[in-house]
Amino acid sequence: MSCTTILVGKKATYDGSTMIARNDDGFYDVKKLIVVDPSKQPKKYKSKISHLQIELPKNPLRYTSTPSVDPKNGIWAANGINEANVGMTATETISSNPLVLGADPYVVYKEKKGKQKEEAGGIGEEDLVVLVLPYIRTAREGVERLGSLLEQYGTYEPNGVAFNDENECWWLETIGGHHWIAKRVKDDEYVMMPNQFGIDNFDLKDAYGEQKENMCSKDLKKFIKDNHLDLNMDKTFNPRWVFGSHSDGDHVYNTPRAWFMGRYFNPHTFKWDGENADYTPESDDIPWALKPEKKITVEDVKYILSSYYQGTPYNPYQKANDPKKGIYRPIGISRTGVMAVLQIRGYMPKELKGIEWVCFGSNPFNTVVPVYTYTDRMPKYLSETTLEVDTDTFYWGSRLIGALADPNYGTSIQHIERYQMAVPAKGHGFINEYDEKMLKEKDYSLINEANEKICAMAKEETLKTLGKVLHDASTHMKCNYSRTDN
Repeated sequence: MSCTTILVGKKATYDGSTMIARNDDGFYDVKKLIVVDPSKQPKKYKSKISHLQIELPKNPLRYTSTPSVDPKNGIWAANGINEANVGMTATETISSNPLVLGADPYVVYKEKKGKQKEEAGGIGEEDLVVLVLPYIRTAREGVERLGSLLEQYGTYEPNGVAFNDENECWWLETIGGHHWIAKRVKDDEYVMMPNQFGIDNFDLKDAYGEQKENMCSKDLKKFIKDNHLDLNMDKTFNPRWVFGSHSDGDHVYNTPRAWFMGRYFNPHTFKWDGENADYTPESDDIPWALKPEKKITVEDVKYILSSYYQGTPYNPYQKANDPKKGIYRPIGISRTGVMAVLQIRGYMPKELKGIEWVCFGSNPFNTVVPVYTYTDRMPKYLSETTLEVDTDTFYWGSRLIGALADPNYGTSIQHIERYQMAVPAKGHGFINEYDEKMLKEKDYSLINEANEKICAMAKEETLKTLGKVLHDASTHMKCNYSRTDN
């Protein structure tokens, strides 16, 4: 699935938390935010796409999930935080190359045809959160469990998966059908991931030794050697060259997004524009991870995952008729179903560590709402989305605002910017208030009260903004006419 991901280490964030976030850019998928009780977790899992059946471990943990409302294609849980305060977002569809796929093809479902028996496929984005998140207590355990599943069952697609706990962020990328590689994000760095194989440095010695910051499938070195995959000339192992791609399509669809993210968080570290730029939107060597020039906030993450090349010639909304206008795939795109910033606050007691900042629909026009995740339920405004358009749910309110504001960008953007300021500002206010109250009273049952108040606020602001952009759109209808127009 076409997505964009960012991971932020605890020394690179404003409050010492870890953060991972991803735009789930499906095909206008209708989404909701729910809590999955352990009693509702299946004992045997069956994938709809690959028809694979997997026995699941006993004693699953409770976790949040943002599944598709329509179950016809599977759960597609997308992301969540479990009760051990481990976050997971899956997946970023990445890229590969013919050498890798020739050596280790994807495990694709095969229907029964004539004498040929049905063959189950591997695991994929539809399945991963359900198969992994309920059974892990650290980010590292997430890598280990997913890695073992990939080695056993394989995958039918190339995927990147992020994990975080209060101390660490980890990024895992699949290699062909059964192989994988994973790297710990340094505490003072952030990672930029468009739809492309990303890791650009890796310590194989560590991966086969202490595994402090590097992990991989057991036979990766042999796999590389036997299939002549190492393309590096200077004996420096760069996984991006070995396992990834640098196609013409990457240069309009993927690398421009990494360029804009780096340009935003490190504007002075490198030259990003003009002649003699260190990196351009079509550079294949934009770093996978960088130390930001300032600490990163939730609002920074939301902004960058909503961005569309503001301040550059590539902005599709600019008034100027520039030939470069709209030539690159934006980060904030129309078809996003959900984006969640999974924040784990190590300085809080376990009940208050996990905050999920969630938004639905097209990110340039929506806003982000925080909820505590150590709970057995989510407010109806987030959890009771149906396939029927209904402004009583955050999903549909967000989608309607985006669809109305987009064609009237010039006049609607002021309403959007105020909306995007108001909701997270009030959200922070509620989190601060209830953090203080619960720490003082040691009454964590107030989590549900806090979440309900936050969602009531978000609903009020969403309906208010919807009314404004609806009025604005109405005044710009083509059938508008006045007698003074004669």
